[in-house]
Amino acid sequence: MTCCGLLTIYHQPVPLRSSSVSVLIQGFVADVGCELIYRNEEPEPLETVFVFPVDAEAAVYAFQARLGGACLQAQLREKKQAQELYGDALAGGQSSFLLLQEGAGGDVFSCSLGNLPPGAEVALTLRYVCQLSLEPDGAACYVLPAVLRPRYTPHGWGGADITQGVPRVPPGELPYTLSLSATLQSPHGIDRVLSNCPLTPLSYTAGSRTSAQVSLAQALPWDWDVELLVYYAEPHKPSAVLEAGLPGAEPGSLMGDPAVMVTLQPSVPEVVPGQSPAREFLFLLDRSGSMECAMDGRDGSPQRIDSAKETLVLLLKSLPLGCYFNIYGFGSKFESFYPQSVQYTQQTMAESLQRIQRLQADLGGTEILAPLQAIYRSPCQAGHPRQLFVFTDGEVGDTQDVIAEVQRHRGTHRCFSFGIGDGASTALIKGMARAAGGSAEFITGQDRMQPKALQSLKRALQPAVTGISLSWDLPPGMQAELLGPGPEVIFAGQRCLVYAQLRGQPQSPDTPVGGVTLQYRIQDQTYQETLQFPLRPQSGDRLPVHRLAAKALLLALEGAAGAGSEEEQRRALETSLSSGVVCPLTAYVGVDTERGQPVQGPLVRRDVPLADPCAAMRPHLRIDEANAHATKMLCHRHRARRASRVPQLGLALPLCCSRVTQFFRSLHWPSSISPPLSPEPAVEAPPLLRLVSLQNADGSWDLGPRLAAALGVSEADARGRMPSEDVAPGVWATVLAVVWLHGRAVGQREEWELLEAKAVGWVRGRAGSWLSKCLEAANALLGCSIDPAVFGL
Repeated sequence: MTCCGLLTIYHQPVPLRSSSVSVLIQGFVADVGCELIYRNEEPEPLETVFVFPVDAEAAVYAFQARLGGACLQAQLREKKQAQELYGDALAGGQSSFLLLQEGAGGDVFSCSLGNLPPGAEVALTLRYVCQLSLEPDGAACYVLPAVLRPRYTPHGWGGADITQGVPRVPPGELPYTLSLSATLQSPHGIDRVLSNCPLTPLSYTAGSRTSAQVSLAQALPWDWDVELLVYYAEPHKPSAVLEAGLPGAEPGSLMGDPAVMVTLQPSVPEVVPGQSPAREFLFLLDRSGSMECAMDGRDGSPQRIDSAKETLVLLLKSLPLGCYFNIYGFGSKFESFYPQSVQYTQQTMAESLQRIQRLQADLGGTEILAPLQAIYRSPCQAGHPRQLFVFTDGEVGDTQDVIAEVQRHRGTHRCFSFGIGDGASTALIKGMARAAGGSAEFITGQDRMQPKALQSLKRALQPAVTGISLSWDLPPGMQAELLGPGPEVIFAGQRCLVYAQLRGQPQSPDTPVGGVTLQYRIQDQTYQETLQFPLRPQSGDRLPVHRLAAKALLLALEGAAGAGSEEEQRRALETSLSSGVVCPLTAYVGVDTERGQPVQGPLVRRDVPLADPCAAMRPHLRIDEANAHATKMLCHRHRARRASRVPQLGLALPLCCSRVTQFFRSLHWPSSISPPLSPEPAVEAPPLLRLVSLQNADGSWDLGPRLAAALGVSEADARGRMPSEDVAPGVWATVLAVVWLHGRAVGQREEWELLEAKAVGWVRGRAGSWLSKCLEAANALLGCSIDPAVFGL
């Protein structure tokens, strides 16, 4: 056959020519339209299949085709019925298109276009709405996912591999391009927009800076997740959006009644780390072959496993004395540092650092369920609530089984999950955290894992919030029905989203205000947050609040449906069909009934390729064995990635691939512990890691040549500037270290504030009246001017 049109490296034509994405961002909600342009340049009719990722919490609510001047709206049907209609249309020579959710995870969709005639062009458009996450620096983060990594098929699991048939090409070699434009709206004002891709200058369309537009500076290969970070003037301000129902829909139904989305930022008091009650901390680290991929696919970028190892160092140093901990690694098998959790002491901390430096991505596939089951079988430590941290790149097929296992043990622990690298499964990462009352974080591109991990550790150190309840203050004649689960966990600095359907009508037009109150308890103290909002619904044709509310309800029902409840499945099906939001039970299907003559000729299938994020790995790289049939190692040199996120984000330079291991070899090991490897000359490491690696478990530092080198002073000066011989060397050393952190690493505060709190607590108990003199001398030696309030003076 003669190949026409655009070709993959497998010399197959690709009918997908381009993708055009338009995004309307209103506060922390994005309404997205994605248009896919197909053209058949072959002599035979085509069926083309595009499998792509979508955030698991996004609500896909519309699908249409533009073919030969006609616009065809797809209908949402029960999935089996939609598939039969699509198959019948193809058999009859009619052009047809189908959109459905693949598998039960909710984060993979497939778009099929059948009987595309030779020479024809068609535009398929899907629409979805999603919530935007709140970043630690206050940015609203929108991600357009592009990377869909092969899912690992666990041993003995009977499910289908939904990514098996997807062809892969190296990043930069996709034969289709992406263009993206965004309209931004916020009543509180838009400060700026940052991205990991080059953007046009931000153009304000209102003098008050409440609306603006921005777009990609040029059409680019759609081979990496695209991020937009939107900074508002008041990102933490509570808000409520009341949306009118769909005209013509039955009153009393989800789409017929008004729906409200309430965003609260509860004022949860942060607990002083030194006063936090004891905990048991379990760290579960993915050591499958894919963890040897680079974090952002660039030459010289750190591997995921190395970034995780550096993060474990900071986490270990930040743990409080008296807690218990253990570290697990998993792949095709799993192993742990200790048979069961051990108490956190100087000895166990040093032993664990020794073991961390030997960790490699050498355990094969991604069998996460077995280590979870082993963890849950191990007895909990009395008086030490369990906190589980899971680090994975999220490439598993049995997502629902994993989430269900976490759900079954939610009463015994909190789960904090981290998705590493582009393409991590949002269904797995968010589902685990949601199932056990924790939080989910994603580390992509040049993000550093350490700040997000330490932020989660701070949350884990907080006491559990209990007695959470919602109450509504509405005029007589109106009631609020919660859609989806209400708030189940609250952390300081985290948003709390509530969706509700407002039934009835106010009896009096003179009371146009409603209110909602969130109440909760922390230990013996009761707190509450109240927000009032006008009962004047906003009108519009997109109904983003209704779609998101339906998705929240569907997620709750799907969880129940997984347990086999026919009633919950029936309600999920009804909710999906009435709202237009796709779920595992439904699919969109459209058929071109305008064409008079059926499409002639044998149908040829063309699968649209996706970028392989690990194509730039070294030729010897091990890949998950069970994924070998789904993707082959591509040894082509990775083309330079397009412009990375702009420097204003304040990202620290990461360790390159081999420097973590080399640096560990240069560490000073306690005399009671033999160095694991032959000594090598110390290598240059990030200054913060050099200093942190020398801290003791109790928070103190020892005075010596290594500390002086980390501080950038001579050992003679470090000892000679000590204010008095009556000052213990450890006290002086710890004051120096704390001053250095505040003076030289203030941009990485989120990474060291917990271990610094340990240090301050330790030194205040031992310095006595010499503390102010030590601070004065440390400021002079290091050229800093740190305020005495840092030490509580």
